[in-house]
Amino acid sequence: MSFVTFNTKEHPFFDQLKQRVDAYFEDNGLNRWGNWKIYLKTGIFLSLAIALYIWLVFFTPGVGLSLTLCAVLGIVFAGIGFNVMHDGAHGSFSNSTWVNNVMGHSLNVMGGDVHLWKTKHNMVHHSFTNIEGIDDDIDIQPFMRLHSEQKRYWAHRFQHIYGFFLYAINYSLWVFYFDFKKYFSMKIGETKMRKYKPMDHFSFWLTKVMYVLLFLVLPMVKLGVVPTLVGYAMLTVVCGLMIAIVFQLAHVVEETSFPVPDAPKGKMETEWAVHQINTTSNFAVHNPIVHWYTGGLNHQVEHHLFPRISHIHYPALNKIVKETCAQFGVTYNEHRTVLQAVRSHVVHLKNVGRYD
Repeated sequence: MSFVTFNTKEHPFFDQLKQRVDAYFEDNGLNRWGNWKIYLKTGIFLSLAIALYIWLVFFTPGVGLSLTLCAVLGIVFAGIGFNVMHDGAHGSFSNSTWVNNVMGHSLNVMGGDVHLWKTKHNMVHHSFTNIEGIDDDIDIQPFMRLHSEQKRYWAHRFQHIYGFFLYAINYSLWVFYFDFKKYFSMKIGETKMRKYKPMDHFSFWLTKVMYVLLFLVLPMVKLGVVPTLVGYAMLTVVCGLMIAIVFQLAHVVEETSFPVPDAPKGKMETEWAVHQINTTSNFAVHNPIVHWYTGGLNHQVEHHLFPRISHIHYPALNKIVKETCAQFGVTYNEHRTVLQAVRSHVVHLKNVGRYD
C-alpha cells in the first residue's frame, strides 16, 4: 500500500466536533497551548535527568543504588519523551515556534532525531493509523504480527510472551538501528521522506556522536566498560518498555480496528476523524498520576483528533468527544485501568499471532 485517501466530501462528525472544541476554548478564554503546568512538569523532568546523570557518572553510589537510579533515569527519559518532546514536536507546547523546536529537540539529547520522528509520527502515523503498509508503528515484521494482513510465522503464536522483550530493547534499537535505516533509505516504511537540508544532516550526526560520548564514552572513562554497559542496559530497557507499552495500549488492543482500504484505489470510506477514533483507545483517563506521567497520552483519542492542542486540555476535551461520538453513533474505545489495557493488548497479540 503506497497511497490512501479518506472520505473528504462529507465529514459531519469532525465538523460538529471542531465547533464544540472551538466553543470550549472561546467560552473559557483559553488558548490551545500549554500553561504553567507544562513548564513546571518540564522543569521537574529535566532537573531529574540532569541530577541523576551527574550523580551516576561523577558521584557513583554502590551497585544496587546505581542500578536503581539507572532504572529511574529510564523512567524520567520516557517522561521527557511523553511530556516535553511530544508536545514540542507537535507544536502544542507553546505558541512560540522556537520554544516548540527546543522542546522537540529534547529527543536529540536522548539519542533520537526529531526530524525523523516528525515524519514518522506526525505525518505518517497520525494520518494513516493502523493501516498496514503505511503506518510504520505497526510494522515489526517478521518479529511480531500486529495486523491480520501481515504475514504470519509460526513463532508469532508466542509473541504475547516474547513481545515484551522486544519492547525492552526498542529504545536502543531506535537510537542505533531504526534511525540509521530511515536516514540512509530516506523512507518511513514505504513512504518517501522529503530531501534533507544540510542542517538536517548536521543535526542527525551531531546527535548520534554526542549521545555516544555522553552515555557511553564518558561513563566508560569514569566508571569502566562493564559498569557502563550494565547501567546503560538498565536505562534503555526501562525506557523502552515505558515508551512501547504506552503507545501499544493506545492502538494495538482488541477494541481498535485495523482497517484495510478498498482496492485498487486505496479508498477509505470513513472520514478521517472517525478513522482515528476507530483505531485508537484511551486508558486510565481518571487516574491523575497516569495522565501526569504519560503527558496525556492515555487520552490518545483526543490527541489523535487534536494533536496541535496541548495535553493539559485533554481531560476537558474527553467529555466533548464522548458526547459527539454518542450523538453520531461512533464507538469510543476506552479501558478503565492500565491493567485492563495491558490485558487487551496481550489478548490481541495472542489472537493475531494464532489466526489469520
